[in-house]
Amino acid sequence: MNVTQQTTKTVQQAIDERRSIRRFQPEPIPQADLVEILRQAGEAPSAWNVQPWRYIVVTDPETKALLQEAAYGQGQVTSAPAVILVTSDMEDVMAHPEETVHPGMGEEGKARMKATLEGAFGKQSVEQRGQWGLTQTNIGLGFLMLAAQGMGYSSVPMLGFDQAKVRQILGLPEHVLFAAMLPIGKAAEEGHSKFRHPLAKIVSWR
Repeated sequence: MNVTQQTTKTVQQAIDERRSIRRFQPEPIPQADLVEILRQAGEAPSAWNVQPWRYIVVTDPETKALLQEAAYGQGQVTSAPAVILVTSDMEDVMAHPEETVHPGMGEEGKARMKATLEGAFGKQSVEQRGQWGLTQTNIGLGFLMLAAQGMGYSSVPMLGFDQAKVRQILGLPEHVLFAAMLPIGKAAEEGHSKFRHPLAKIVSWR
């Protein structure tokens, strides 16, 4: 599967050029490009390597129309050729702790990881460990947006949607949490210019 031939941006270029885009060109994103973007997003770090992020890629027009309705009619959901639901599933992590262990660590490593996760999260409620997993998934969301930008695609992270409706549309269990709904595609607008706090506002030196 070959990725579309195009100039890949540097990390600095992707960061500096990223804008939240709400109007997209209608051309579909090649499957190979989506796979590569998701592969890069999967390189994100997470504590204990739990990797709780789960990405649901929606390209079906009827499903996107339902998602748009759940997102209070926001046009970017159907304007984009693909919408990625960035979700977190700590219950899947807890059910399969061995999947987070490097193959080189063998059965002993799998047993240690199971004990570690049980010790850290076993006494927590589903909601508590779900919220912890969501903090890790937000790291994956950042990687996902930069990966898309680096390959020439734009996106806009959204939390303005009815999560219960989206769970119903996609058939997701209650414990799955949302980091964002991410419309993605080639930009059909420039987007707003950035305004960010100066470093003096957000950085302190000790």
